[in-house]
Amino acid sequence: MGSPVLAIQNLLKWKKYKRLDFGTVFVKGRRLEKHAVSWREHCTERIGASISCSHSFNKDTNLPSIQELTNARVIYSVAPALGHNQESHPESHLRVPAIVSALEKMELTSKAMDQASEQGIIFIEGTGPTYATSDTFQESLVAAGAGLALVDSVVAASNNSQNPPTGFALIRPPGHHAIPKGPMGFCVFGNVAIAARHAQRVHGLQRVFIIDFDVHHGNGTNDAFYDDPDIFFLSTHQDGSYPGTGKIHEVGHGDGEGTTLNLPLPGGSGDIAMRTVFDEVIVPCAHKFKPDIILVSAGYDGHVLDPLASLQFTTGTYYMLASDIKQLAKDLCGGRCVFFLEGGYNLDSLSYSVADSFRAFLGEKSLASEFDNPAFLYEEPSTRVKQAIQRVKHIHCL
Repeated sequence: MGSPVLAIQNLLKWKKYKRLDFGTVFVKGRRLEKHAVSWREHCTERIGASISCSHSFNKDTNLPSIQELTNARVIYSVAPALGHNQESHPESHLRVPAIVSALEKMELTSKAMDQASEQGIIFIEGTGPTYATSDTFQESLVAAGAGLALVDSVVAASNNSQNPPTGFALIRPPGHHAIPKGPMGFCVFGNVAIAARHAQRVHGLQRVFIIDFDVHHGNGTNDAFYDDPDIFFLSTHQDGSYPGTGKIHEVGHGDGEGTTLNLPLPGGSGDIAMRTVFDEVIVPCAHKFKPDIILVSAGYDGHVLDPLASLQFTTGTYYMLASDIKQLAKDLCGGRCVFFLEGGYNLDSLSYSVADSFRAFLGEKSLASEFDNPAFLYEEPSTRVKQAIQRVKHIHCL
């Protein structure tokens, strides 16, 4: 039997933007040789919000076999964008290495991170604030491509197993704020939006269910599919937080009316609120929509220790979400599910929460109690949470 965790680790070698090199590594002392994945990718912006992508793999006998994919319970990619960095910025080059270090500490992966020198910084005006370096464009392409590779791998495994691995793209820059016109809110390319179109057009998975539990509204993903009846976008986020979008009455437009669900939660909402939202909103929506694949904008900035917002999720909240979303995908769409890293700016809470998500994927016991401190928590605004949930259930006939 193979290792339960399979890593497609990006080596950050992009040759003329047409070849993406990966190394595939099994953890706990078992290692496979590095694999080179050759591919062609072309993305163009069309009128409106749709994204057109074509993608094909050249045959390579060194690619991970179906059996290796089938034996895995988690498959993940790493694109740390080390050159896309501004010192002291919350969306910094420290985020992904912190996650990988925590995974290694908990014996969930092996360490494989390259170092990169600091590059010159430019700011992208009016984007919230978003910056770019000389490496940003290349590394943003790598991040988007790593997500596509995970979709390909998970779909391939699902064709041969009823319990395929869950994918997790440990990538940056994040993507859910990026709009068709350009970068926004620390985000450069819409990684989840690109992956959704890829799943549809390359793999024929017509109905895509996107769950966004970042503390901020995923306005870019929202806008990309606002009139699309085949992509359901569901966002929970802190009411009144950046960028001020994602109101509860925003439900889609035209043919897409009803396939956008926005649930702003009051500040102070925590584990109880999110568990209720999952049971009473996310689950019935997913069952009603009947997706072919579930994609997740996994933002960890709702943690009580995160500096950029004021929800009070815990590491245990993220374990619950990972476990329950994995089960939801198993129940509805053959287990096809890929997570994409979005926010999360306290390195400790980010790394521990992602590591506990991995434990949930593996069916292992949560270690949240070793990190979470109940002293940091305060009473949740239960009445306001209940009102928000009842209102969104009424609007969407749940």
